[in-house]
Amino acid sequence: MKNLKIFENFNNIDLICSRYDIFDYSVNPDGTVDVDGNVNLYKKELTKLPIKFGKVTGYFYCYNNQLTTLEGAPSEVGGEFDCSNNQLTSLLGSPKEVRDNFWCSNNQLTTLIFGPKEVGGVFNCANNKLTSLEGGPSRVGGNYWCNNNNLISLEGGPTYFSGQFDCDNNPISQIYKLFPNHKSFMDSLDYDYLRGTSIIKWKFQEALEEAGIEMPNKIKGWNWIQNNL
Repeated sequence: MKNLKIFENFNNIDLICSRYDIFDYSVNPDGTVDVDGNVNLYKKELTKLPIKFGKVTGYFYCYNNQLTTLEGAPSEVGGEFDCSNNQLTSLLGSPKEVRDNFWCSNNQLTTLIFGPKEVGGVFNCANNKLTSLEGGPSRVGGNYWCNNNNLISLEGGPTYFSGQFDCDNNPISQIYKLFPNHKSFMDSLDYDYLRGTSIIKWKFQEALEEAGIEMPNKIKGWNWIQNNL
């Protein structure tokens, strides 16, 4: 399916909405389109969104395309938002309010800046190129999945989540799994033992002793710094 030009004149909005089975909608004076219901743009061979959305009361699906930008995505989504399996390097243009799940996995994201600050359900940013969680949501109503990235820190991660936290297959996961739970690991960061991909050994040892954990001889993928540099 060929793309229609994004944000064409108002006369083309009806044509575009019909093509993508969007029926219960209203057009705002600025040309954005509010939808009372769901928007399903799954697997439409899109490289960009066909119109500029405003508020969507249901879910918004644009996964399994070739999107390189979220320009035109709705500002608010009442259901879940799924932009996974695209070619996104940034969340610029993504909704600021998502009341259910937010899926942005399997892209090329290097940052979570520009994404929502709160997510009502699951937040999934797995299988990207993230080295940091800075800019991501601080509150997540469900699971927080950031596995299979390049994370060397969890700074900027959620201050609240009600489900599971998964950071497997990241450099930081080799340290994270030493601790009994998420809170224990996050508390250990107060010792300030991380320096890039190196660990200040004596500070780390103090953090482990505080948590009642035995000091390992080595940690895969990490180097020891013997002194505080």
